[in-house]
Amino acid sequence: MAISPSRAVAVAAMALLSLIVVRPTGADVPGAGDFAACNATAHHEMTGTSVSPNTSDHQRAEIARTAAPSSRTVEPVGRLVESGNPQIHGMESEGAKHAAFQAAYRSCMRRKGF
Repeated sequence: MAISPSRAVAVAAMALLSLIVVRPTGADVPGAGDFAACNATAHHEMTGTSVSPNTSDHQRAEIARTAAPSSRTVEPVGRLVESGNPQIHGMESEGAKHAAFQAAYRSCMRRKGF
């Protein structure tokens, strides 16, 4: 049974297109350079009007400001936040105390594809 040339071309085109369109599995993981860049960006943008903190940003900031040492959800000053959420993982713990900083950091990480 022979396949028509137009059908073969269509199948080949679809195969090639699927290789181009489909992203590889195992997305990139943010690294120290991503954290540093987004922390710097957040410091710069948090005082501007370009960020809009959401309810979660305000809640996390309140927790970061008031957490008792035994139940701390963010690391001490100078350390980075550890989280399963890639858009806040790597955030400076001091910056995590400010909702606007969190919004700017999340925005930067989202622009980087995380």
